[in-house]
Amino acid sequence: MRTAPVVLAAIPLLFATPAIAQDVSAQIKADMPEMMTLYRDLHASPELSGQEVKTAAKLAAQVKAMGFTVTEKVGGTGVVAVMKNGTGPVLLIRADMDGLPVIEQTGMPYASKVRATTGDGIESGVMHACGHDTHMTAWIETAKLLSGRKAQWAGTLVMILQPAEETGKGARMMLEDGLYKRFPKPTHAIAFHDAANFEAGKIAWTPGFALANVDSVDIVVKGVGGHGAYPHTTRDPIVLGSKIVMALQTLVSRERDPQDPAVVTVGSFRAGAKHNIIPDEATLLLTVRSYSDETRAQLLDGIKRIARGEAIASGIPEDRMPVVTIKDEFTPATYNPPQFAQEIATLFKGHFGANRVVQAPAVMGGEDFSRFYREDKTIKSFIFWVGGVPAPIMAKAAKGEVSLPSLHSPFWAPEAEKVVPTAAEALTVAALNILKKK
Repeated sequence: MRTAPVVLAAIPLLFATPAIAQDVSAQIKADMPEMMTLYRDLHASPELSGQEVKTAAKLAAQVKAMGFTVTEKVGGTGVVAVMKNGTGPVLLIRADMDGLPVIEQTGMPYASKVRATTGDGIESGVMHACGHDTHMTAWIETAKLLSGRKAQWAGTLVMILQPAEETGKGARMMLEDGLYKRFPKPTHAIAFHDAANFEAGKIAWTPGFALANVDSVDIVVKGVGGHGAYPHTTRDPIVLGSKIVMALQTLVSRERDPQDPAVVTVGSFRAGAKHNIIPDEATLLLTVRSYSDETRAQLLDGIKRIARGEAIASGIPEDRMPVVTIKDEFTPATYNPPQFAQEIATLFKGHFGANRVVQAPAVMGGEDFSRFYREDKTIKSFIFWVGGVPAPIMAKAAKGEVSLPSLHSPFWAPEAEKVVPTAAEALTVAALNILKKK
């Protein structure tokens, strides 16, 4: 399901006063050296999902000094900072903290040299290859701006630093640890993500579904191994696995409405150890993407059906049927309630200018910010993008002269000098509008 652009007859505008908006912009400019120092420190010292101990402690101390009531170790390494300021809405502002097991190749003077071991026991370099360092830096600046302007808003701020976004578990862990029970429950929730396909300093937004359901699926294909010279004495799991890979492509191309986007990708096919041995097993690792819960269910059911059907066609006995496991890494689709999304986008256009704010199509990436809305759909939730590609590089890419690195690339280096202040200003403007005094 895709949503059409929303047109509203009248949206209450906008920001408190132009003077306040100018004051916010002026302070952000003055704070730039401090922000960039923090950004480079965070970039050079990333921590993997669930291991964000030093990052959480460092930032928790900063918001505590601003006057927030701070609770650490929520859902593992998560941080919740609360500031109550009279009667009004409860606004949750979220940033994620984790880096990725990627060896940085940006060539930046502050490039990460950190190495660590993942939860799966893989030792690797670690990098903020998804830009979470920009998220945290903008989050800190937003906390500073709002804590210093309590006379301009009323309500409650719940600012959270979330662990383990990259594994799809962090938001769930914080909710399971009582985020909505131990702390004020939000009426509104906002966040941003840096973008590797928009010019630095531009804001992009999407009403309705913005990011996809993400499932990881393992298929263990069982056969009967033997000598490669005598294949007739075996049931070859590599051949069967290959049939399954090809048949899976029909789930999207022949079973789904072409206007209902879906993805089934086999990212790994592992089998065998020697040229002349047919193995007993092959393992397929899949990523599955969708928007609606109905499409997700149809894809997952289809994967099970195809795996079993191809095995039966290949003469595999019942006790050797493929084993399909849907991993505990599900990230729900991210949904921006359209009217609220339009309101905030209109606010941004009024503040930044229409040329800096664009509506973008939904993408098949995943973001577990989705869980904060999914937990209670009365919450007005909104996530937006802030472009990170330097303008000269964007211009070259438009001419086909260069290729842009994507998020998660070892070469991704957002122009933090534009991403961070733009995001902090957008978050602050949105917060002051949501929490404006009546």
